[in-house]
Amino acid sequence: MSVSIPHPVSPVLPAYDAVVLAGGAARRLGGADKPAVSVGGRALLDRVLAACRGAGRTVVVGGRRATARPVLWTREEPPGGGPLAALDAGVRQTDAATVLVLSADLPFLGAETVRRLLDALESTGREGALLTDPAGRDQPLAAVYRAEPLRREIALLAAEHGHLAGLPLRLLTQELQLARIDAEPSASFDCDTWEDIAAARARIREHGSVLDEWITAVKDELGVELDVDVKALLDLARDAAHGVARPAAPLTTFLVGYAAAQAGEGGAEAVAEAARKAAALAARWAAETDGPAGAAGSAGSAGSAGTAGTAGTAGTAEGAAGDESGADAG
Repeated sequence: MSVSIPHPVSPVLPAYDAVVLAGGAARRLGGADKPAVSVGGRALLDRVLAACRGAGRTVVVGGRRATARPVLWTREEPPGGGPLAALDAGVRQTDAATVLVLSADLPFLGAETVRRLLDALESTGREGALLTDPAGRDQPLAAVYRAEPLRREIALLAAEHGHLAGLPLRLLTQELQLARIDAEPSASFDCDTWEDIAAARARIREHGSVLDEWITAVKDELGVELDVDVKALLDLARDAAHGVARPAAPLTTFLVGYAAAQAGEGGAEAVAEAARKAAALAARWAAETDGPAGAAGSAGSAGSAGTAGTAGTAGTAEGAAGDESGADAG
């Protein structure tokens, strides 16, 4: 059954745990540690962990490593026993009624796709919902399952075969009633070869997505969970650069962030308010240099023989003298 979920989907997500499979030999990568391979400055595993940040518990099946956020670690038995054995090990560490299952090599799977999967599970009442790739192939490691039937079918397969090592995932999915969602091509893109890695890295640097990718990477690196109005901040940086001086742009946006942090728990609203105040200041600053008075001041600073310029220069000298005498008095 294929399901198309319209946007926007339900704003309230059901409670779920996540299992991320991060093992495997990565033979087509020459045995490299695939979950640690960097795409857009972030490890593949960390990119997937960011997509399921809303999970109550996140279990990673594979070798321990540093991650961008806390997770629970486990290993399949036997080690290298394949995805079904790894899934079994992960599910044993969960307790939610819904389990999101992801592989660790999906660089472009985001929170919106996770939301669509969860919404499809709720709206269809089926035992699971999975993505299909552009060729129509099921992606059982980009899926969400109801925990009870998932555990039931895994146990039946273990009893039937005497083990789970080496068994294909299709033996599991063919026994479950699943909803299927046509994924965006990028959401189901996985990295199995170095050519795939190169393609993912090139895609990130495309003009239409590089800024979003960079902002996401910075927030992930700094542990910031905050959605801000990027356009407003870019407009502020532009106004500060043009109306004041080019170096004012990064310094102003830094100060806006610092002011928002000082505001406490204001979050995105605090950032927006600080940006509004700074933008108004930049506008007032620019208006002074654009108007007649500003032009006269510019003439004075340029050493013009005009009266206004002379007065401006004299005023500056008097102000400086006043500051100096005030300093002496202090």
